[in-house]
Amino acid sequence: MGSKTDVLLSGPRGRRLCLELAMLLDPGVREQALGLAYHLDAGTGTSRVMLTAVSSGEASAQNEAQHAVPSPEQLAARLGSLAFSDLSGDRIQAALERSVDSARYWQEPDGEDVLGLLPAITAALVPVAEQLLTAPGSEWWWQARREEQWAIDWRSPNDPTPLPHDPQLTLQNWVRNVRAEDEQASLERPRDPRANWSGSWWSIPHGLVQTVGQVPAALSLVEDSLGWEEATVIPVRGTGRTLEIRDAADWMLLCRKFPLEVTASRRHDWYRVTGRDGRWVIPDWEQVAGEWDAVHLTVLGYLNGAMRLLQVDDENATVMAGWDPDSTLWLTDVARESEGGRQAWHRSSQGEPWIQVA
Repeated sequence: MGSKTDVLLSGPRGRRLCLELAMLLDPGVREQALGLAYHLDAGTGTSRVMLTAVSSGEASAQNEAQHAVPSPEQLAARLGSLAFSDLSGDRIQAALERSVDSARYWQEPDGEDVLGLLPAITAALVPVAEQLLTAPGSEWWWQARREEQWAIDWRSPNDPTPLPHDPQLTLQNWVRNVRAEDEQASLERPRDPRANWSGSWWSIPHGLVQTVGQVPAALSLVEDSLGWEEATVIPVRGTGRTLEIRDAADWMLLCRKFPLEVTASRRHDWYRVTGRDGRWVIPDWEQVAGEWDAVHLTVLGYLNGAMRLLQVDDENATVMAGWDPDSTLWLTDVARESEGGRQAWHRSSQGEPWIQVA
């Protein structure tokens, strides 16, 4: 692993975090970045449009201004003069939430992600990354799994349910279903990766106990969120062997050691994300459970590895998809609901802060 700054800026979600924070700190950066991102987005003019409210007399000047797109070098210069006096934990959390919320694995990266990959912009984000990694409270981004964990049930406490059980059966069913889906996809879906087809895109099993270490922060760090406004948070304790995914290399090693081919079922979605046409694998989580009781993805591991083409070996590649930062998958029956009581949390709408219900 290189420096933490290199690790952060090597990943699409890490670069997006830095860009989002810069836009929060400087309205001028935001204006320039959004203008550039609009023109770099694959959906420009179709799924993404730029709306402005102007009077008829201003329309001509406004249209002319819209075409005056700043260059990446101009944005890089603006980033170079960024001040960090207004840096706060709330703004860092908001930028992190935006990075997670904008992750997508079923279509091309959006314009902001493409913008962050430009060499001039990546280089200009180095001071932002350094400020993030030294900010008070950021230490949990690279820490190992905390002993105290929380499972999140996206329902109110008026609808109580127990934690999932029998992970061995869950994993048996999961791996059987993944293989069956991939076999069926190989027969029914077009081989052309550019075909208009979508299906499964995530890399982890569902139905296991999954926990987080930070509440309420984790309530807003959910990929492909459905915009929940209620959550029941359940205290969990677990023991056993925990594998830490601290960066993309750890994920690639896991895929190399326990490969499960998913080429046909992931081909079209992951081609759109990465531009690669080839063999795809994810971890065979049933086999992983033979060595590890739990696997924890650190925040920095997520920011470095998620939504990124990762070459496992000469033939196989992978994508880390659908796994939220600082979350732990419990692969064996070692996690239990602990004392302390369940908590009810609520927010008025998506984007608003979560408040614990008394």
